[in-house]
Amino acid sequence: MTEANAPAPVRIGIVSISDRAATGVYEDKGLPALQDWLSQALHNPIEFVARLIPDEVERISATLVELCDQAGCALVLTTGGTGPALRDVTPEATLAVAHKEMPGFGEQMRQISLKFVPTAILSRQVAVIRGQSLIINLPGQPKSIQETLSGLKAQDGSQIVPGIFAAVPYCIDLIGGPYLETRDSVCAAFRPKNAQRPPRAA
Repeated sequence: MTEANAPAPVRIGIVSISDRAATGVYEDKGLPALQDWLSQALHNPIEFVARLIPDEVERISATLVELCDQAGCALVLTTGGTGPALRDVTPEATLAVAHKEMPGFGEQMRQISLKFVPTAILSRQVAVIRGQSLIINLPGQPKSIQETLSGLKAQDGSQIVPGIFAAVPYCIDLIGGPYLETRDSVCAAFRPKNAQRPPRAA
């Protein structure tokens, strides 16, 4: 593969938000789940910028600003803190640093989760744009993270419900970020024909 044809490198922020994991009460599983899925899904070389922090609005907002403005992450994925409990404040902290809200991501996440549990309507995940960065709140459980990003597939491999990540690469195109190339076996990115580059081999 020539250097000119190589996929663009991308810096991705991954943030696990949990009081107990941040204080060492139990092992964090959110960061490994995010890193594993993204590494499988993308052809691009990825530089991960990882943070494990407690459920505190100011700390979460400051971390998101750091990852977007200082670290230059094109994409920031958070996990945890999106339910109705008193300490669940991730959506509020995310909206506080937003330049634009992208409500379709949260709507689709809840639609996917509703295929599994009726309590999905209690989830409050949001997605926003800050500058040239896309920030998305994801669920807290590794299995739910994978289902949300990949979507639902039938036994024959056909897509039943699209995962949210299918829309992420084109969104990042539109805000001036790197061209993300996905592996179709994990999650096929969708772009209009005029925004597509030649497909890369699996």
